[in-house]
Amino acid sequence: MNPQIAQIDADSRDPQTRAIIGAAMEVHRQLGPGFLDAVYQEALTMELADQAIPFQREVELPVDYKGRRLSCKYRADFLCYESIIVELKALQDLTGVEEAQLLNYLKATRLERGLRLNLGRPSLEFKRFIFPNLRKSAKSAD
Repeated sequence: MNPQIAQIDADSRDPQTRAIIGAAMEVHRQLGPGFLDAVYQEALTMELADQAIPFQREVELPVDYKGRRLSCKYRADFLCYESIIVELKALQDLTGVEEAQLLNYLKATRLERGLRLNLGRPSLEFKRFIFPNLRKSAKSAD
């Protein structure tokens, strides 16, 4: 794992990611495992709205190279609270590919928090990530 990126443990006291996880738990409780991503995404859209969690769905994430915008873009499943990238999966087994995807989204956007949700297992799986904003860190060190 990149040393600049740290996983936040499940006991983190982040009320915003906790609220998103709670919404995903409700979706999983109602639907259980076995559906495609699109079904969970639609249900999570409804649940986030029901719980008054601010979100945008299918958000385009631009990628810059040397100060220029590339024509290719990432697309995140959700952006919640204007600062948390949420990537939803419905897989029996996760690999490093799914983790790398979310880490790339964080790196490209310079957002600090990400949440990977997997509703494809008998129990909801989630993993929180933080990508420290290096510019903030550098300023605070001055």
